[in-house]
Amino acid sequence: MPFIPRLVAPVLERAARTFPAVVLTGPRRAGKTTLLTRTFPDATVVPLDAPDVLAAVRADPRGFLDERRGVTILDEIQNAPELFGYLKERIDRHPSRRGRWLLTGSQEAPLMQHVTESLAGRAAVIGLWPLSTAESPKANLLHGGFPEVVARPRDRSLWFESYLQTYLERDVRAVLNVRDLSTFRRFLSVMASRTGQTLNKADLAAPLGLTIPTITQWINVLEITGQLLVVPPYFESFGKRLVKTPKVYVADSGLAAHLLGIRTSDELERSPFRGALFEGYIAAEVVKAQGNRGLRRELYHFRDHQGLEVDFVFRQGTDTWLVEAKSTHTPLPRDATGLTRLAASVRHRATSILVYRGGRSRPHTDALAPGVRAIDVAAFIEVLNAR
Repeated sequence: MPFIPRLVAPVLERAARTFPAVVLTGPRRAGKTTLLTRTFPDATVVPLDAPDVLAAVRADPRGFLDERRGVTILDEIQNAPELFGYLKERIDRHPSRRGRWLLTGSQEAPLMQHVTESLAGRAAVIGLWPLSTAESPKANLLHGGFPEVVARPRDRSLWFESYLQTYLERDVRAVLNVRDLSTFRRFLSVMASRTGQTLNKADLAAPLGLTIPTITQWINVLEITGQLLVVPPYFESFGKRLVKTPKVYVADSGLAAHLLGIRTSDELERSPFRGALFEGYIAAEVVKAQGNRGLRRELYHFRDHQGLEVDFVFRQGTDTWLVEAKSTHTPLPRDATGLTRLAASVRHRATSILVYRGGRSRPHTDALAPGVRAIDVAAFIEVLNAR
């Protein structure tokens, strides 16, 4: 499979010149190990999901690390949490050695707990998502961004089925003791059908016969393993009573489409979920662009009790961006109503954008309404990733 250069690579190189350790997090199969081996070709990869390697770690963790020479990639470090204390010991012994330890992990919350406890101030933490459209035009609404799907889109259905099976068997059971994996699989499909909606745990629990605490645990599993984007409500009220419930999206639009049974572009065009999938695709592109610049994720939605709603609010440079995502080729002025109303309440500089699918009648620089620009998705992604 040909390697696609990743936009986060310069951030990764800079981090390795600054810190003794670098932690690269992200969903399984997002390309973490490939990125590290391409960026640091002389590094040795140690796969910590291999049973024999794990046995050696647990038998003698100090001796295991003593055997490592040069730059070392400890792949899927969450499988060997006992190594963190010994890594701290080695880093403190030789604090001037930069980029010596490169760690990957696909379970962000448990991993970050160990990093905070043992490697605070000693490690840079960088997130890697599947490919963005800025990195490959083949990463799109239907296929999503997982590198193997982008490389072989004809095999997408088989790949996603295999991925789900691997994810269920390995990651889910590693984080949480889910006994009924068939119910968890149905839960994933239900989550896909609710993508783009505000989170209603009772609504999710009822069709599956589950309790709300169980739903809470399962959502947490999806989030910490990078399968779900939870977008919180914007924290500034603008003088309005806000709905304080987050919105949720399956993080990869290709996986979401697969879970919904959407296999082709024609099926996507006819699907009642097309709008929600496009909204989730835009959410993921924003998060990827932030991560590729080494920024922390800051993405919010806005909704008040009077029905005013805007899909996304986030910082871009020095501006606050208000963004509405519409899965249409021809945006109309009425599509910008929420943006216009919310912009009037913003107390500081804001940029209001309606992003649409493009390709037909409207040039990407058109003013759709006073203070609102309609931008096709290709132009939006270009601006989003401008350095």
